[in-house]
Amino acid sequence: MTTQPTRRLAALVAARLEAGVRALRRYTGHPGDDGRVLILGGVRSGKSRHAERLCARHAEVTYVAAGLPPSEDDPEWAARVAAHRERRPAHWRTVETTDLAGVLRTASDPLLIDCLGTWLSRVLDEVGAWRQTEGWQERIDERLTDFVDAWRSARVPVIAVSNEVGMGIVPPTVSGRVFRDVLGSLNSQVARHSDAVQLIVAGRILRLQERGLP
Repeated sequence: MTTQPTRRLAALVAARLEAGVRALRRYTGHPGDDGRVLILGGVRSGKSRHAERLCARHAEVTYVAAGLPPSEDDPEWAARVAAHRERRPAHWRTVETTDLAGVLRTASDPLLIDCLGTWLSRVLDEVGAWRQTEGWQERIDERLTDFVDAWRSARVPVIAVSNEVGMGIVPPTVSGRVFRDVLGSLNSQVARHSDAVQLIVAGRILRLQERGLP
């Protein structure tokens, strides 16, 4: 005769299996088809190329360039920007802005944001973080909260590229440590509200989180 505890255990196992099947059914397609995807990686890791490949599935894409515009004073940066532009499909629309929250709230086409690290560098400058002006921490918190709220409620597919800067040596300067700490916190917040999170290492994709799966 089956005992009551055995029945309860069987019911629990069945419920867990059913939940797992539902999760697998929810995970269809590829990251970037819909939802919010965060792609992390180091310098020259291939993170931007990977993000662009994921977005290529969409007919229309808005590329959000969040870094500094190219300048004759910095030919190396200008060359990087030019290489990114040449790689992208000609029909993609490009928007250069630091108002990422505003773009997320008004977008009607899939978005590719590249990248959160260069965006944060500009925002830290705007709020006076490099000069340690009074109230800069409150101002940066407001900007990050606004962005994360917009990310969480995004109504279009969106992929954000960001730098993983927390695995190296401790930066020797105050500004370097501020950037590392704030970006690490931002990445964690964005990941918490993402459907998929991937880490690119030496051109290899490590899937840290996928939609519908733990």
